[in-house]
Amino acid sequence: MAKIDISLDAELVVEVMVLAGVGSPQDAVEAVVRDYIARGHRTETRTESKDRGLRDVDAKPQEPQG
Repeated sequence: MAKIDISLDAELVVEVMVLAGVGSPQDAVEAVVRDYIARGHRTETRTESKDRGLRDVDAKPQEPQG
């Protein structure tokens, strides 16, 4: 796996370390990135099923009104 080096504000990293309960800056940043990705996947799943439901309703022939 490719690795990258980045610079981050130390206070931000320490706060993440405390909130996540991890002992290293590397683990803290990885935890944040993994959480961000997981949230994105959950959002995609929710919106996809909602969109699919709306498409199913629109696809059904409607009875004449009036």
